Amino acid sequence: MPMEVEDDQKMQMLRKAFQMFDTTKSGTIDTLKISTILNTLGQAYDDNELNALVEENDPEGSGKVNFETFCTIAIHFLEEEDAEAMQEELKEAFRLYDREGNGYITTATLREILAALDDKLTSDDLDGIITEIDTDGSGTVDFDEFMEMMTGE
Repeated sequence: MPMEVEDDQKMQMLRKAFQMFDTTKSGTIDTLKISTILNTLGQAYDDNELNALVEENDPEGSGKVNFETFCTIAIHFLEEEDAEAMQEELKEAFRLYDREGNGYITTATLREILAALDDKLTSDDLDGIITEIDTDGSGTVDFDEFMEMMTGE
């Protein structure tokens, strides 16, 4: 693991995000998905900077990265963010979708969010993600479940 990744919470969050997008469980994800993951995590990033980092970390231009390489790239954008600020951003994102202020969003809404974030996710991929998140099968996702999905906590 890269030395600068001492922060356990960030590692958990990155692993969860990586696993969500490694739908074939191949141990690699498409480099194109890195921007999607950063968007999902509410991280600001510069396209040129991201592309340069991807090129640097994928010298063969394979278009795929393993978890360690993904961390090397993603951590570059995560460093300034502290856990509290991130939680606030996630709360804000959750609030946008919880329009009625019920304290939960439906799995159908979550499905839309995930589909919008990554148009390569198949219906089966989405079902798998939803099943993993909605552990009690309630058809809704509360903020804690949402947080857990986004941060792995």
